[in-house]
Amino acid sequence: MKSVKHWINGALADGDDRTAELFNPATGEVSGHVALASAADVDAAVAAAAAAFPAWRDASLMKRSQVLFRFRELMYAHRDKLAALISSEHGKVHSDALGEVSRGLEVVEFACGIPHLLKGGFSEGVSTRVDSYSIRQPLGVVAGITPFNFPAMVPMWMYPIAMACGNTFVLKPSEKDPSASLLMARLWQEAGLPDGVFNVVQGDKAAVDRLLEHPDVRGVSFVGSTPIARHVYETGTAHGKRVQALGGAKNHMLVLPDADLDLVADSAVSAGFGSAGERCMAISVVLAVDPIGDELVQKIVERVGRLVIGPGDDPKAQMGPLVTGIHRDKVASYLDLGVEEGAKLVVDGRETAVLGGGKAAETPGFWLGPTVLDHVPPGSRTHTDEIFGPVLSIVRVGSYEEGLELINGGEYGNGTAIFTNDGGAARRFQNEVEVGMIGVNVPIPVPMAFYSFGGWKASLFGDTHVHGTEGVHFYTRGKVVTSRWLDPSHGGVNLGFPTNG
Repeated sequence: MKSVKHWINGALADGDDRTAELFNPATGEVSGHVALASAADVDAAVAAAAAAFPAWRDASLMKRSQVLFRFRELMYAHRDKLAALISSEHGKVHSDALGEVSRGLEVVEFACGIPHLLKGGFSEGVSTRVDSYSIRQPLGVVAGITPFNFPAMVPMWMYPIAMACGNTFVLKPSEKDPSASLLMARLWQEAGLPDGVFNVVQGDKAAVDRLLEHPDVRGVSFVGSTPIARHVYETGTAHGKRVQALGGAKNHMLVLPDADLDLVADSAVSAGFGSAGERCMAISVVLAVDPIGDELVQKIVERVGRLVIGPGDDPKAQMGPLVTGIHRDKVASYLDLGVEEGAKLVVDGRETAVLGGGKAAETPGFWLGPTVLDHVPPGSRTHTDEIFGPVLSIVRVGSYEEGLELINGGEYGNGTAIFTNDGGAARRFQNEVEVGMIGVNVPIPVPMAFYSFGGWKASLFGDTHVHGTEGVHFYTRGKVVTSRWLDPSHGGVNLGFPTNG
């Protein structure tokens, strides 16, 4: 039975005696234990990061990017092993886990360009023999607090850019699937990253709160639920930290009558049930504009009926279990709630067959198959709550305007999509919708790494999104220098070819 520890100053660390159980979601069996950090464990990790900061800050941009390039190659070589770890603890199928690793590596590749990303501005001769220029410098020790649903990708939204900018990093991953963090730590060490620049503290709320309060932590990045995001933002900023906290979502797909319904059905099923719906960018509500609702639901149901549900390590499986029994039970409770609220349960995920077992509700493990609720009443809890599981709600609307009003009236503003063949309607939608990430005939509009990820309203607390240029700005502070040099300086003669370093 495995034991997952901390990674502090380039080595595994036991920490104190508190632990939590790890589970295999496909069987429900205990697979190991993970350490839960005390305040002293967090302090040790922050102290290691603080001690490593001066030398790493002063390392050349070329050296930092070379370490990033080596890490990228090592991650690529170990991607199958990393995906297997994710599947074993989260439950998502191997192909989905591989996709997660690939999307995270896009941010590593973006961060490899840090010499270009940190270029400042320069104005010569702003006054007589006076020049002015801008530079960006790292904050110091920064922390990342990441969720269970993407144990590799979401940390890679944060630490590659943070460390490329010259910061040192403390990662607090989810205690539900922590093993990926240790493999990444070992690969950083193999890539030549100095000890103490990247640290991992496993843990729960005690570790989170200590990171938010620690005086040497200068910035905190968080991804998780909205209530916790609000707590992280309020607590961190109250302690003088720079904070970006990404919260929950309830993403809608608005389908206009002129849309290609086969494309819509494929997209709704893919975006609603990939990773068992445990994605903040999942499409969980389809707003079907009359008169297409009946035909669209029929196409969705046909596709759901062909999905294969099974363990993450079974190559035939397209969707795995949910991450824990408690979470599965919470998601499943919305099936009966939806019916009570007036919806029609057209596909019951409790009845779904599981590879190697029986019905989802009767098979050991944390199983719930794809579920479709039709005629969900607008404003009902099934419509507005972030269910975070394989439950797709179909809401019938009479017009574009009615659908837009439902989206803009919601609590969240993370992602949304419109499906139409009308370019004018799509352009109007992207202008009028109050959401941070928008897809046009694209169901999961996660931006590429060179753009920034983040929503509006209760989906984001703070002023900057993650990765992209906003990520670089979050992990650095600006300085403007005004200088006067009365005499030119002279160096010695050197006929060697100029080199970087």
